[in-house]
Amino acid sequence: VQLVESGGGMVQPGGSLRLSCAASGFTFSSYDMSWVRQAPGKGPEWVSAINTGGGSTYYADSVKGRFTISRDNAKNTLYLQMNSLKPEDTALYYCARWASGSYYNTDVYDYWGQGTQVTVSS
Repeated sequence: VQLVESGGGMVQPGGSLRLSCAASGFTFSSYDMSWVRQAPGKGPEWVSAINTGGGSTYYADSVKGRFTISRDNAKNTLYLQMNSLKPEDTALYYCARWASGSYYNTDVYDYWGQGTQVTVSS
């Protein structure tokens, strides 16, 4: 199993970024997936989840209305469109494969990528 994130960078407040996560080594379309972030000095925070077909999506209150999760099962890729970014969104963003249990519990993910850094600063 391999998960490789990309698309991070530095952006000014109010800006946008689109993160991608390329999956391989497993049947991507059979797994719910999530984005999880970790800010410096803090524990991991669940951000968003999507079911296998992409028809159901879930968001943390902190990003609802600003972030959009999506997936392309034909390309084995997970996305996170981030708009209206705030300094408090600064973190290392991981995609993670869901195993079981509640999405917001970061212990329920069995595989994680290496992360992509998002920095929001003026």
